[in-house]
Amino acid sequence: MSRPVTLFTGQWADMPFETICAKAKSFGYDGLEIACWGDHLDLKKAAADPAYAKGRLDILAKNGLKTWAIGTHLVGQCVGDRWDPRLDGFAPAELAGNPGKIREWAVEYMKYAPLAAKNLGVKVVTGFLGSPIWAFWYSFPQTTDQMVDEGFKEIVKLWTPIFDEFDKYGVKFALEVHPTEIAFDYYTAQRLLEEFKRRPTLGFNFDPSHLIWQGVTPHVFLRDFAKNIYHVHMKDAAVTLDGKAGILGSHLTFGDTRRGWNFRSLGHGNVNFEDIIRELNAMDYQGPLSVEWEDSGMEREFGAKEACDFVRKVDFAPSNVAFDDALKSS
Repeated sequence: MSRPVTLFTGQWADMPFETICAKAKSFGYDGLEIACWGDHLDLKKAAADPAYAKGRLDILAKNGLKTWAIGTHLVGQCVGDRWDPRLDGFAPAELAGNPGKIREWAVEYMKYAPLAAKNLGVKVVTGFLGSPIWAFWYSFPQTTDQMVDEGFKEIVKLWTPIFDEFDKYGVKFALEVHPTEIAFDYYTAQRLLEEFKRRPTLGFNFDPSHLIWQGVTPHVFLRDFAKNIYHVHMKDAAVTLDGKAGILGSHLTFGDTRRGWNFRSLGHGNVNFEDIIRELNAMDYQGPLSVEWEDSGMEREFGAKEACDFVRKVDFAPSNVAFDDALKSS
């Protein structure tokens, strides 16, 4: 299959951009989904200075790589989240402890994203929206319908001016449906599209690893939201409930083998990637398959290379003939 295989650089942002480009090429990737943190991509510079954007593209080209998407997960989270001290780590240090300033900064930078993408020749920005109501997911103390309604309305209010900028530059936003987001499963994803009146600007970055441990069948989500899938993450997770571990993770860190589930390198978890590829073929998805590599139990360079090989092996093309055509008499 000719779909490009890319590596999301979010988990590699401790490395200089030039270093991860060289490594990704050596691992066998076609390109990168570039994270907008570390020194990988500065949204403001990429929007304001075409020469800076060209410099990023030149580094990619020098390594035989391309880009089809940029990732704005951290800054996007700061737009819609209800502040707590954890959010300080996603924003400039001088804004720590100041929720209003963090949101103001985040909105400003998300408005840079579509022009930055355009300057890079990219049509899709992946990321998060945040959620003012994620903390209310378990209804005790009781979460009222009004609280949920207000949470969705707040997201629409915050993100509508940002999406107006996306429309100005012909760029789409692909939300990664994910716990801590306003849309974290099937029905919240459905509601989010409805709250935005199915605005074409907003679609999804499909990531099966965040669905499977919740009990949502990934390929069913993909089938039902086929028209709204703008980007695809290849990422695995394993559910390992053993009678002691709970599905909520028990406040055990990722990688702890006592947890009820963990992210795993591709092919080492429970995601059925064959069913996913069949659905992608049915919907004629031609975009990148972007490896988001997360596995605290495996050395990452070994894992990233193995994951690239795995995607190439599993990504088969659809048939262009009916299998029983040869049975027809001439």
